[in-house]
Amino acid sequence: MSRVCQITGKKVISGNNVSKSNRKTKRKFYPNLQTKKFFIPEENKWITLKVSAAAIRTINKKGISAVLATAKANGLM
Repeated sequence: MSRVCQITGKKVISGNNVSKSNRKTKRKFYPNLQTKKFFIPEENKWITLKVSAAAIRTINKKGISAVLATAKANGLM
């Protein structure tokens, strides 16, 4: 599986390492992804998602059902 959040769509981005002498070399910035199981009470089942830390906070705030509906509407799931 690729390093993409299944809820927010965050993915790897590229940038530069900048040394003290201002030399630039390419590097990657990885999202803070966690594999986590969530319980959906409406369907009475567990699902496993690869989500970023920001997505976990959003799920805690809005609820898993609302977040899944939004992700499906945006085409992320």
